[in-house]
Amino acid sequence: MRKFFGTDGIRGLTNKVPMTAEVAMRVGMAAGAHFLRGQHKHRVVIGKDTRLSGYMLENALVAGFTSVGMDVVQVGPMPTPAIAMLTRSMRADLGVMISASHNPYQDNGIKLFGPDGYKLSDADEAAIERLLGEEPRLADPALIGRAKRIDDARGRYIHAVKQSLPETVRLDGLRIVLDCANGAAYNSAPTVFWELGADVVAIGVSPNGVNINDNCGSTAPALLQETVVASGADIGIALDGDADRLIVVDEKGRLVDGDQIMALIGASWARQGRLKGGGVVATVMSNLGLERFLEGQGLRLERTKVGDRYVLERMKEGGFNVGGEQSGHMILSDHATTGDGTLAALQVLAELVAAQRPASELLHQFDAVPQLLKNVRFAGGKPLDDSHVIAAIAEGEAALNGRGRLVIRPSGTEPLIRVMAEGDDAGEVERVVDMICDAVRAAAV
Repeated sequence: MRKFFGTDGIRGLTNKVPMTAEVAMRVGMAAGAHFLRGQHKHRVVIGKDTRLSGYMLENALVAGFTSVGMDVVQVGPMPTPAIAMLTRSMRADLGVMISASHNPYQDNGIKLFGPDGYKLSDADEAAIERLLGEEPRLADPALIGRAKRIDDARGRYIHAVKQSLPETVRLDGLRIVLDCANGAAYNSAPTVFWELGADVVAIGVSPNGVNINDNCGSTAPALLQETVVASGADIGIALDGDADRLIVVDEKGRLVDGDQIMALIGASWARQGRLKGGGVVATVMSNLGLERFLEGQGLRLERTKVGDRYVLERMKEGGFNVGGEQSGHMILSDHATTGDGTLAALQVLAELVAAQRPASELLHQFDAVPQLLKNVRFAGGKPLDDSHVIAAIAEGEAALNGRGRLVIRPSGTEPLIRVMAEGDDAGEVERVVDMICDAVRAAAV
């Protein structure tokens, strides 16, 4: 069992284990020691979002890395995908992003990237876990690392993101409302769209250390919806705290989730001959409507477990270049090694410019099948092993009978059982979900 690493790095409530300065320093020592390979001068790139605790954790990580002989490059508030990109372009041995993504400011996290810009493998995380339990291998005094800040990191990322579009594509004439969640992209994302010619109405761009994701960003899009309609914008884009995912709002203020975005990009790239792998990779939570839409285009939907790391693993295995999650993580592997909300937004905007159609038409690629997700909290044990729960699941599958899907899984971060069903009959879907939830509650007593 892992003590520190979860499904996406290390995360928790600030100043509670594992998200303390002491643990962060030990992570720097352990990760640094693990990546001290070869005779070259070793380097780590560290970025962060705008949380108040980022200062504390950054300094602790710097102390840990330099103590084992690694040089540190600090780039300040930057999107997670920017850290992945900079790790590769600066020939660093390791990249670190200090962020808890879409969580409130009280939480924070540490995400690690290897020299190739990809999130660490299970094997690397396991090795770092082992080193966290050992005495650190400190460097000799003459070999202690140095730390420096670089000021042009934001410009490097902006240039790289813009390179994902042909030079002929401009956003002139588009009014875009952009919600940066008071997070990591508050500086870079508005600049990207403005430099491409868009009229940008920016919100969520005044971070103060405690307002990240606070009634703004991709998980709280109400302000974006209101602003799009009030300002007469063509489209709205909402990023999350570390800008590795997005949600879109059309000109009527209606939400567009990651499934519709994957449908748009996947079908467009297929028409252009750019789509690889013969389809798109998504998780078990993506809507059945997406699967049916892709089949109608002669494409397939590959499903994985929930988590962008599993999406990326399948993309690499099968040679796919478009993947993502319903929540808005978009991985376009021709241009990035991890989810990038700004980059994905540019692909959507390029389609909007080319189609010369309203966002409400362009972004509605398919009719979503009725889908319902409910969570059941439990105190302990394994409710999914209970015979009554197993029987209820079997009954639910029989009721859907090929006209829908059932996904039941434990949460990876909380004591919750997630029950999701979808099908053509909304009433049947609700009945099946409630029946299984009742069985789980009874078993969890």
